[in-house]
Amino acid sequence: MIQPITLTVNGHDHPINADPKSMLLYALRDQIGLHGPKFGCGLSECGACTVIIGGAAVHACVTPLAAAVGQKITTLEGLAENGKPNPLQQAFIDEQAAQCGYCLNGMLMTAQALITRNPHATRDDIKAALQGNLCRCGTHMRILRAVERITQPQIPTGATP
Repeated sequence: MIQPITLTVNGHDHPINADPKSMLLYALRDQIGLHGPKFGCGLSECGACTVIIGGAAVHACVTPLAAAVGQKITTLEGLAENGKPNPLQQAFIDEQAAQCGYCLNGMLMTAQALITRNPHATRDDIKAALQGNLCRCGTHMRILRAVERITQPQIPTGATP
């Protein structure tokens, strides 16, 4: 049953009309107009739809709107600081950690949630956190280096793992 719902996304309230059982991803993309979270598999297997809710990385393709009401939701668009990439986004740019870019939303959002709860995450911590994100282009090593630039800043740019 469609009803009025307010979602707090990237620090702003967004009133929408939707069924509380519908998935958060559709509201973010189709009603609010955000395109950071992607539709990938629709089964919570690829991570392309990842957002941060309450500090945790969550797959929006399987999260009902009802679970997100009253929560602070952060999407890729909300990571930027004063219109510029945040440190993690800049590390991805510096490490050239993208090819096709489809996985980037999930990788960035999952890594950001990890960094927030564990700012000194080890390579093993990073690998464990990112294992639910699928990258078909093979930039895994660059992605790991980008996250390590934030969690272990003593590692030089482009260092071989």
